[in-house]
Amino acid sequence: MLNQNLVLENDKILLRPMNRQDFPVLMPLANDPSLWTYFTYDLSIPEEFEEWAKPALAGSRLQFLVWDKQLNQAVGSTAFGNFSERDQRIEIGWTWLGRDFHGTGINQAMKLLMLEYCFETLRLKRVEIKTDVLNLPARKALMKFGAVEEGVLRSHTLLTHGRRRDTIYYSVLDSEWNR
Repeated sequence: MLNQNLVLENDKILLRPMNRQDFPVLMPLANDPSLWTYFTYDLSIPEEFEEWAKPALAGSRLQFLVWDKQLNQAVGSTAFGNFSERDQRIEIGWTWLGRDFHGTGINQAMKLLMLEYCFETLRLKRVEIKTDVLNLPARKALMKFGAVEEGVLRSHTLLTHGRRRDTIYYSVLDSEWNR
């Protein structure tokens, strides 16, 4: 089982478990409706933010607050979920950053930090990441750090505004991790 008190950090960012007291800090970062085109909830709507957070608060995924150490402020959120101890795999996802923090290297830094933990501490065999097939910036970012495209699940997930997403899966295997 994952440690629900896990804190990960490097020189750029700190990831710590999100809690309800973080909502007033995170919700203003989420207030741009255009951020949620590829997401399952529109976090600019307070009720949907609450609904999105329920599984994290219940412990079914380990949702982190992402803290930029240089700016000394919260910038978004990411998570570990769908952990299978038997299969030695986990998913990284539920990731979002406030608009001002896109393209700053934070996403890359947090993904590498999480991958390092998965492979070097947990000794997992596989890390999965999925996104909307239409989300080209996310797909490019995944390829940039060596994730391998695996395939598309058609009409896989209901997104905001009723659109059904074709989900593209990526993975990194322990044999491919060379940090």
